[in-house]
Amino acid sequence: MALILASTNIMTARIAAGCFILALLVVLFIAKNWTLRGLCIGFIIFLAVIWVLQEKTTVRILRYAILFIGVMNSLFSVYDIYDDLISRRVNSSDAEKFAEVCPCPCNGVAWGVIWGMISFIFLCGSMYLGLVILS
Repeated sequence: MALILASTNIMTARIAAGCFILALLVVLFIAKNWTLRGLCIGFIIFLAVIWVLQEKTTVRILRYAILFIGVMNSLFSVYDIYDDLISRRVNSSDAEKFAEVCPCPCNGVAWGVIWGMISFIFLCGSMYLGLVILS
């Protein structure tokens, strides 16, 4: 949600890109395998090239790259909730564990539906707020 809203202004897109690059650098040094390190290096180079193009040429693509990353992150969140908690039932999932602790009569699938709806509402709300800010 934050990346979607940060893409509405060039200054906030720069801040979001800087924070994202910083987070990727932290993960780069913490990562235990080379696949994750390679992905981090690739995304750092990708964002750095886009940022340099933003500053040195008339191409203004950084906002759209941050928007794309934010929307894809939110969409994957909704899909991952569906895949892990709704479409297949795993007794060791966090939704099942939460259903055991929670006093209401919901099972893990019901909590997956609730969490999926909350995630989708946040996705739609952030896209709506982004459009309102842009207009």
